[in-house]
Amino acid sequence: MTEIVQESIDLKPETITKKDITIAWLRWYYANEIPHSFDRYLAASLMWGLMPILKKLYKSKSELAAAYQRHLLFFNTQITWGGGTISGIMASLESVRADEVYNKKPISIDNDVLYNTKAGLMGALAGIGDAIDSGTVQYIFIAIALPWAQEGLAIGALFPFFAFVVYQLFVGYYFAQLGFKLGKNAATEVVGNKMQMLIEGLSILGLFMMGILAASYIKVSSSLKFTLSGKDFVIQDTLDKILPGALPLIVVMGLYFYFSKKGLKVTRALIGLTIILGVLAAIGIL
Repeated sequence: MTEIVQESIDLKPETITKKDITIAWLRWYYANEIPHSFDRYLAASLMWGLMPILKKLYKSKSELAAAYQRHLLFFNTQITWGGGTISGIMASLESVRADEVYNKKPISIDNDVLYNTKAGLMGALAGIGDAIDSGTVQYIFIAIALPWAQEGLAIGALFPFFAFVVYQLFVGYYFAQLGFKLGKNAATEVVGNKMQMLIEGLSILGLFMMGILAASYIKVSSSLKFTLSGKDFVIQDTLDKILPGALPLIVVMGLYFYFSKKGLKVTRALIGLTIILGVLAAIGIL
């Protein structure tokens, strides 16, 4: 007679710690674009980031498999502001759901709640993250490093890359911890008054940096000069005394108004600008 031994499995969810959230964030950051697909986009990256947490929450193979499946639906957002925040929020909601499953309570955090939370946040947070990270912060690092690059220093090429990586790691870590701590309310904090003030401050700083770049690296000058009553007048010298960098500013503002009126037609703008500057140079104004 064969004795059947039934293995006792404790299905109680384990407690999720800050370390678990940090690991989830780092895994998401590392795998962000590796399993990118057209039908699911970054869903596999998010699921892989959450895997250690889901394994601690769901000891039943069927529940764990179901958790994997619900995080493999279409997902796409910005890596830090969106991915960091949503990773933390998903860990928080899954913790609540796992406790409800274990204690056989009515499931308040169902599949629709989880996915709709992701779907409602991923676009809004991506817009903020892209504007701040890709549209402002990385150009600040580039502007800082440009003088080093002009001097032929290797740090001029390496600094923007490494500084941006370190910045994203810390920002994403903060938002992941915030998302886990506040759950769905974390989104309110991310788009709240304090964060809006930070966003506006970074935007203003970014505009200053773009102005510095325009004045320093756009070289447009006038070669026009004439003699009046025996005295030589050099137009560029006069402009430098009145408003240094006036011609580069005129070029930048001209492109800005063109893009505002005609849209971001870069190739057409470059061709038109080349023709205009060429004509002005041919007749001796530039």
